[in-house]
Amino acid sequence: MKNDSRLRFLIVDDEQSIRRLCMTVGQGLNFTCSEAETAEAALTVIETAPPDIVVTDLKLPNLSGTDLLRKIKGLLPRTEVAIMTGHGSIETAVEAMRQGAYDYIEKPFRVERLRQLLQRMADKVRLVTENEFLRDRVNAETQLDGIVGSSAKIQDVLRMVSRLKDIRTPVLITGESGTGKELVARAIHFRGPLAPTPFIAVDCGTLVPTLMESELFGHEKGAFTGAVKSKPGLFQAANGGTIFLDEIGELPLEMQAKLLRVLQEKEVRPVGSNDKISVDVRVIAATNRDLEEAYRAGAFRKDLYFRLNVVTVHLPSLRERRSDIPQLVHYFLDRYAAGENIQIAPAAMKSLLQYEWPGNVRELENCIARAVALGDRCTIGVADLPPAIRGAQDPALTREDAAELSTTALSDLERMTILRVFEQAGGDKALAGRMLGISRATLYRKLKRYNIPLRPQQKDLVESLSQ
Repeated sequence: MKNDSRLRFLIVDDEQSIRRLCMTVGQGLNFTCSEAETAEAALTVIETAPPDIVVTDLKLPNLSGTDLLRKIKGLLPRTEVAIMTGHGSIETAVEAMRQGAYDYIEKPFRVERLRQLLQRMADKVRLVTENEFLRDRVNAETQLDGIVGSSAKIQDVLRMVSRLKDIRTPVLITGESGTGKELVARAIHFRGPLAPTPFIAVDCGTLVPTLMESELFGHEKGAFTGAVKSKPGLFQAANGGTIFLDEIGELPLEMQAKLLRVLQEKEVRPVGSNDKISVDVRVIAATNRDLEEAYRAGAFRKDLYFRLNVVTVHLPSLRERRSDIPQLVHYFLDRYAAGENIQIAPAAMKSLLQYEWPGNVRELENCIARAVALGDRCTIGVADLPPAIRGAQDPALTREDAAELSTTALSDLERMTILRVFEQAGGDKALAGRMLGISRATLYRKLKRYNIPLRPQQKDLVESLSQ
């Protein structure tokens, strides 16, 4: 999302009078307008200020308007492009629409016709942008639901997310790899007032050391070999919103000092520039390292640690919340085999409960996705699990603990299976019983046992059948 909320409009035509007329109309619609005389000049403009709307003449020197259309759609698929054409080139204009042009307008045209065209293009751009935002927000909320579990530790995380979503305080998320740190960061951003603003995720561990400063803070053209054009950094891209710095502990000390200066001064200086650019960014950082131990060892700046560590959210490992495994299993089954009613054998569930899960929830998700892909899509058995999990025995669990845990988990599994099938059957008890392979009376007894809510008229029947 741009800092200037106005749409960007580019007019491409070799006639100055046409360009001036189109820019006047665009300015009247509150667009940010730019112009180009040739397709080559237009591509240069696009590099530095990507437009939302382009109107280009069909006949241009060198590259044609359709050539420009193809290049724009390759670079900026969501940019809307309209073609201006003379009366004798209607067929070419129609062909351009088949290649992705929004519409065409014949020369000479009335100002009102151009204004209507630009307004319609603007409406489509805004609609697509709004749909994209809503989809991101829905995905974020679905992903928040992906932090599945009823254990005390995960419920503490969800309560913390609810508190942090409305404030701009820096947040440090800690936890092992695979516990869902980015999931929590997105939930904090998309569930609060910053939801319409950018969310930029940066994996600090994958940044190339020599280009790290350029990636984060941007660079000017010619700042270094290969810098053929100016480029804004990720902090500028996140301006007004949130930047998520994943694995912050991987940043070298020199870059930590520069990051601290940005956080303190709320300004970035692109590489090769003497000018500073103001940025207003909420920072959420994450790490799987012990940063307090790292700063005591001199591997992480103490002042940066305290700047980031205003509020800490710790994500528990999966082995610290084993009771959530059955819920997570069903969540991932619904994701990878929606509507297929795939069951999981008790022995397979026992193996999942006893495994150590070094990769945490991410590893469990991959395990279920693999089992769905390789299994018979009816029941997941021990043989469908990865070799490391099949014979897993958790030394931290006594036999008594394991028995109690697996019994509880299997009860949860049965309850969730019945709930899922009951919902799929639309409340049809006979159909649900057939899907589960049990009698209607057995189904009613289990519905009562697990306190699964029923419609009032069903309760009397449950009482009579469960005697």
